Amino acid sequence: MEILLIFKLVFLGVIEGLTEFLPISSTGHLIVFADLINFNNDVATLFEIVIQLGAILAVVWLYREKILSLIYTIFSDKKSFSFAINLLIAFLPASIIGFFFHSAIKQYLFNPITVAIALIIGGIIIIYIENKKIKETTLEAFDINKKSALIVGLSQVLSLIPGVSRAGATIMGGVCSGLSRKASAEFSFFLAIPIMFAASFYDLYKNVNILNLESILIIAVGFVSAFISALVVIKWFIKFISSNNFKIFGWYRIIFGVLLLLFYCFIKG
Repeated sequence: MEILLIFKLVFLGVIEGLTEFLPISSTGHLIVFADLINFNNDVATLFEIVIQLGAILAVVWLYREKILSLIYTIFSDKKSFSFAINLLIAFLPASIIGFFFHSAIKQYLFNPITVAIALIIGGIIIIYIENKKIKETTLEAFDINKKSALIVGLSQVLSLIPGVSRAGATIMGGVCSGLSRKASAEFSFFLAIPIMFAASFYDLYKNVNILNLESILIIAVGFVSAFISALVVIKWFIKFISSNNFKIFGWYRIIFGVLLLLFYCFIKG
């Protein structure tokens, strides 16, 4: 494997890990940066989806005690069972829509212009929601109710559009339903586990014909890079939102989105 290719893979893996759990769209960043460094073949498209598993495994590792407790007590503890049901409620909308429109979304929406527009609109929405100062009625992720879970799940459907951000859509959906920022972020983390496992394995299944030793090694490099960088970001993010709102991410999205539009419309276009 060429040194330059390894550098590109590590770079994209780090981008994935740094952005997966922030409300700024990891998929959007991967599409843009992969395009800028000319990593945009069939393997690259699969790479951009599957390396998200690396970031998700960082969540599994950091929350392993809560996850194991949930698994062991799901049928013996009412709170654990209720939380599992709420995860299922939030999981279903995007998984169903994604299953039926997966190919169309990848064909028509996986491009830098879509990402730029989604970043800008999403940034405006985040700032608008934060300015409303919605009252927090649920402080812990495990206390989420079914109505809030459904709102988060419906919000996650929007994240099928690259640039919207799965984390951004689910976290802000949770905030709108009365969850604290910390509770909303942690529920979003837990929800990422089934949805991203499903998306990654579905993509692997659909593209099994292009898998070989080289493509597996390519994915593995990005996978490890994403895992390590995500470990750092998750810890920082939870600490950050304990005393800050999401406006800074909204402004980042708007500025980055505008710069992308200018670049692709007037320079690269």
